[in-house]
Amino acid sequence: MNRNAKILLLNPPHTAIGSRVPDDHLPPLGLLAIGGPLIDAGFAVELLDADYDPLSPEEIVRRVRAAAPRIVMVGHAGSSTAHATILELATRIKAALPEVCIVYGGVHPTYHWRETLTQCPAIDLVVRGEGERTALLLAQAIVSHGLVATVPGVAFRQDGRVWATRQAKPIANLDDYRVGWELIDFARYSYWGGRRAVVVQFSRGCPYLCSYCGQRGFWRSWRHRDPLRFARELAWLHREHGVEVINFADELPTASRAAWQAFLEALIAENVNLTLVGSTRAGDIVRDADILHLYRRAGVIRFLLGIESYDPATLEAIRKDATPREDTEAIRLLRRHGIVSMATYVVGFGAETDHDYWQSLKHLLRYDPDQIQLLYATPHQWTRFFETVAQREVVQTDTRLWDYKHQVLATPGMPPWRLLLWVKGIEVALQLRPRALLRTYFSRDPEFRHAMRWYVQMGRRVWLREVGEFLFGKRPRPSGLSLAEFARQQRESVQGLAQGLARAPAQVVLPAAVRGRLSGT
Repeated sequence: MNRNAKILLLNPPHTAIGSRVPDDHLPPLGLLAIGGPLIDAGFAVELLDADYDPLSPEEIVRRVRAAAPRIVMVGHAGSSTAHATILELATRIKAALPEVCIVYGGVHPTYHWRETLTQCPAIDLVVRGEGERTALLLAQAIVSHGLVATVPGVAFRQDGRVWATRQAKPIANLDDYRVGWELIDFARYSYWGGRRAVVVQFSRGCPYLCSYCGQRGFWRSWRHRDPLRFARELAWLHREHGVEVINFADELPTASRAAWQAFLEALIAENVNLTLVGSTRAGDIVRDADILHLYRRAGVIRFLLGIESYDPATLEAIRKDATPREDTEAIRLLRRHGIVSMATYVVGFGAETDHDYWQSLKHLLRYDPDQIQLLYATPHQWTRFFETVAQREVVQTDTRLWDYKHQVLATPGMPPWRLLLWVKGIEVALQLRPRALLRTYFSRDPEFRHAMRWYVQMGRRVWLREVGEFLFGKRPRPSGLSLAEFARQQRESVQGLAQGLARAPAQVVLPAAVRGRLSGT
């Protein structure tokens, strides 16, 4: 039934600094994850990774026309920063192929489905939440003349109004749906300095309530894959496709000690030479002090730790549920087991001063992480953090730059140029301190040394790019708008479009693939 129904998965170009600077490029796991179930159901599926080169809008439209799909499914891991690009591409694709059905999924459209469908008539449907089951049911409904409105977890436009079906239940067993690895050429994708690499997920969700993060609301519950099956899959990727580096996309892969230990032991038993990198919480590292030797034996070489702040009041305000003592101990334990610690530190949570940044530098030096990455607090509307900073002034109105590497909110009494000096100066001070240089160039562990050198090389390029963009690009400027006013302006523009759609519903028509299948008409 589905063999002649072609679906094109489109990974759009991304403007974030982290996407454009490194020579390495990782495959789009989110699209591959929905591709596997679609292939197994009999659909002809193709991936267009326009972020790889990256491709121009004109070239993307040309390739979509050449593929002649019935459905285009689009999404990007950098969800909010890629949103404006996706709206532009959808409009161009719809103009070239009016009958193609365009489906948009990811974190941003999940939270902003109403605004998305109102802003962009070219987008026909939005998948809300995790997509494997929803995208499959939606595609089947489109090609079999079923009712799209009966599919949980979708939003659509009908008769000048925007509607959403009931929320889909979380996928209870993550092993029910496989990743469509056959959609990529493994030789194209690399990480860690040219080593063949992929992105994977052992688990989804996070049990913590950090105010600046929206992942809990998106995934809704923490779940994990079968540890043995997951280990076998990673071993298969290494043996059959030459994969050397595994990059975990999990928010918290170590949440269950028992499940994580079972995975580590299973991967060690597979006896494959893999390098594992990911993110976790310092508390889990301290908890696992007695099994960290298994981390290293399984191939874990670096964990990113979200330090965020040293200030107890800030940590309490953002609901981090962590302490500086725990952070320090986690870094010490990782180093003792030959695992690189990368500390992320966030500026802009509050009205910080020169004294606060000086204290931050001193505390980071005491933490003594192997690597450091400073980020800017970014107020996405679906987070609790947004409400707490609603009256702060917006200094970056281009949401494509809300990528945590550009300042978004003004710091009272601190002009953007001085904040940049602090951020870049702290990074230089941490990365060029004698201890870090000794580990980078003289560590006895070749894998540890490679990890340090690679990050220094890439970090230098990103550092220069950030400074260059500030000097010659879209630097932060006073907008005169509070965050609440900025968000209100965006909502009002969307409401105006919605009223126009309601007055003239005939101007917005779904393609024939979907028309008449929303409410059974």
